[in-house]
Amino acid sequence: MTLNLQNQINIMSYEVTNFQSDVIYRSREVPVVVDFWAPWCGPCRMLGPTIEKLASEAEGKWALVKVDTDQNPDIAAHYQIRGIPNLKLFIDGEVVSEQVGAQPEPVLKQWIESHLATAK
Repeated sequence: MTLNLQNQINIMSYEVTNFQSDVIYRSREVPVVVDFWAPWCGPCRMLGPTIEKLASEAEGKWALVKVDTDQNPDIAAHYQIRGIPNLKLFIDGEVVSEQVGAQPEPVLKQWIESHLATAK
């Protein structure tokens, strides 16, 4: 029971509350991975726990923000999300890389780490 509650708390803590402050401003301090997803998306439900695990293991080197495209269609439209899951990596307020589709953990980890080296 405690494990499930903890997982729910972790998942909720990644949800976007204010895109400008959660992503744009924050990415000026630390890289931010934005997970565009929806509850009905099977691949999103597979990717979610993996990217959340990586975020919890990152020790603050990067941050994760999850954007439910059904709840935030304006944000999804602004970033031209045409398919989900879609991960966008923000550094200094700009998208520097993108991954579309559910990728295995080693691929995601390598993708993120390759961009951490270029972040200030």
